[in-house]
Amino acid sequence: MSGIDISGFISYYFLNDYPDIGMFRLQTVFLIIPFFYLYVLSVCYSDFKLKPKHLLHVIPFVIMNLVVTPRFYLADLTDKELFINHYIQLPEAIFIQVSATLQITFYLIAAFVVLKKSKKIYLENYTEPTIITYTWLFQLTSLLSVEYFIAFIKNLLKFTGYTNITDNAHLIVGFAVFGVLCWFVLKALHYPDLFRGVDSKLRLVQDILPEPKYGTNQPDTDQHNTGQPQADKLTVKIEQLKEFMAQAEPYLEPSLTIQDLADQMKMPVRDLSILINHHLDQHFFDFINEYRIQKAMEILKDPLKRELNIQEVLYAAGFNSKSTFNFAFKKHTQLTPTQYRNNSLQAT
Repeated sequence: MSGIDISGFISYYFLNDYPDIGMFRLQTVFLIIPFFYLYVLSVCYSDFKLKPKHLLHVIPFVIMNLVVTPRFYLADLTDKELFINHYIQLPEAIFIQVSATLQITFYLIAAFVVLKKSKKIYLENYTEPTIITYTWLFQLTSLLSVEYFIAFIKNLLKFTGYTNITDNAHLIVGFAVFGVLCWFVLKALHYPDLFRGVDSKLRLVQDILPEPKYGTNQPDTDQHNTGQPQADKLTVKIEQLKEFMAQAEPYLEPSLTIQDLADQMKMPVRDLSILINHHLDQHFFDFINEYRIQKAMEILKDPLKRELNIQEVLYAAGFNSKSTFNFAFKKHTQLTPTQYRNNSLQAT
């Protein structure tokens, strides 16, 4: 769709005899941002599928074509030429411009909301380094926001008579779109894992926490356990979790999810998610990577394993991405893995 939109740079020269096609191309702007929003959904959520309800996103495009139908599509060639030549002075143009601005703003906000929610779901349920998907899509959405802002200023200037500035802005937007498309392709080639998503059916911990009970003076006890305080039971669960992590070392599995860990511990995934993400005040992603970093530190400090290179160490600790390992390790120790190893071996 973006390709059709920016084709105006070229099609302008050979669509003079086909004004209907030119107008139709102009109206495709009302398809670009909804399609981008659906693309964000498809990348963020692995179970996303197109459904008949998604055809609702096409309604603005249909409406805008209906707006210009009486005085353009149904008019003769002479009237169509007059319509195009005086387009920016017509009420249809103002209505379309305002509608496009509102639509773009709405969908960009919706895309950022989807990105924020999917990131939270990922951090609470997964440990693979596919968080890069969020980063990449956030960058892409931010770039598009800047481009649309420039385009908005450019279109606003059309109604002020500053045609020379408008032409320059039009050129800037064209090069910017071309640059984003090239960047998009290069990212896809270098990082094929970008196109993995999370399960949209997963719920955030804040949505599954039990409602607090107000207006009661009863002690905080477990109703299914004769008077055992909830705080004591919670402490026992945390200790069981830590003991299982230390003995079974499930974090060594690179693709570990919170569902996998819950199955291994024979605990409801809902309870485990609340335990880690709420009571321990850590995302599952950080909780697991903390154990992996500790494992990597043990290996790096071991003189008998100094022959292992950093790539082998990260795999042995449960990571499967060097960039994720380096980032997490430096965040935890303030040192690179190589620096930590050298310091540790020198100390011994």
